[in-house]
Amino acid sequence: MKILTEHKSKKLLAEYGIPVTREAVAKKREDALLLADEIGFPVAMKISSPDIAHKHDAGCVLLDVERRDVGAAFETLLENAKKYAPDAIIDGVLVQEMVPRGTEIIIGIKYDPQFGHAVMFGLGGVFVEVLEDVSFRIVPLKERDAIEMIEEIKGRSILAGCEMGSIVSTILKVSEMAAKEDILELDINPLIACEKGVVAVDARAILEG
Repeated sequence: MKILTEHKSKKLLAEYGIPVTREAVAKKREDALLLADEIGFPVAMKISSPDIAHKHDAGCVLLDVERRDVGAAFETLLENAKKYAPDAIIDGVLVQEMVPRGTEIIIGIKYDPQFGHAVMFGLGGVFVEVLEDVSFRIVPLKERDAIEMIEEIKGRSILAGCEMGSIVSTILKVSEMAAKEDILELDINPLIACEKGVVAVDARAILEG
């Protein structure tokens, strides 16, 4: 089993044409400032580690970071990560663009030895655990399957105003990924949806082997 960092998980998504945030991993404090300058302020900063799945719980996510605070944010994230998981592998700090607000959804992959890969769709962010409002389909999916998955969730009215074609397209791209890659689990959460399209703000993939 191989757990990918958020950054590496998003690289995999990008290979399948799924929009992801502009970002890069900084190994040093001064690198974080250079990357943030390139991306534009404010930025999001997160610890980059395959061993820390719940970054918010670990105090390893800082949002709306301005230029004057980048250095301190870099050190804070490293300190919090070491306190939360002393033995965790730390790749550095992920410096990421802040994405305009939209509707948070989740698209993922689950693997079952008996049934194979299934794609999951639902409301993202905190709604996933609170409402458990999700739908599933066994891979491979067709466009009609993706549309039905969206229509099945109880909170579908929240998606009003979002560009539905982009959501359907992303579900189908995730289905394609599930069919081609040795993925045991994938969570794109949140995938921010708005009237202009979608963008993956966070992701975590677990591969076989």
